[in-house]
Amino acid sequence: MEVIHKIGRRKTAVARVYVAPGKGNITINKKDITSYFTTATLQYKVKQPLVMTNNDSNFDITVNVFGGGITGQAEAVRLAISRAMCELDAENRSTLKPEGLLTRDPRMVERKKFGQKKARKKFQFSKR
Repeated sequence: MEVIHKIGRRKTAVARVYVAPGKGNITINKKDITSYFTTATLQYKVKQPLVMTNNDSNFDITVNVFGGGITGQAEAVRLAISRAMCELDAENRSTLKPEGLLTRDPRMVERKKFGQKKARKKFQFSKR
């Protein structure tokens, strides 16, 4: 099997994932997953598609991720890994799809409008 390359996005975060046969090591931006995503919740999000497809110790995963915040990056990595698991085996799609792991979350930050304080917040109105 050759290396599988997939891309995942969330908000402004973009993750490029390279999946190769191995022992289950996950490297993100040349760091271990535990040092890059320090909270257990983010580590769970990244490993979720691997655990659901029973591939958590079969592949070495290398990730390049940039842009956005830490949660957006974790969810971008999760989407990319989910897409890679579907390319490995078409049966994985029926496992991941109902959980929503193959859906790209389209929500983006709304732009700030002129004459306003933020996207929706207005300046305070005073009578004087």
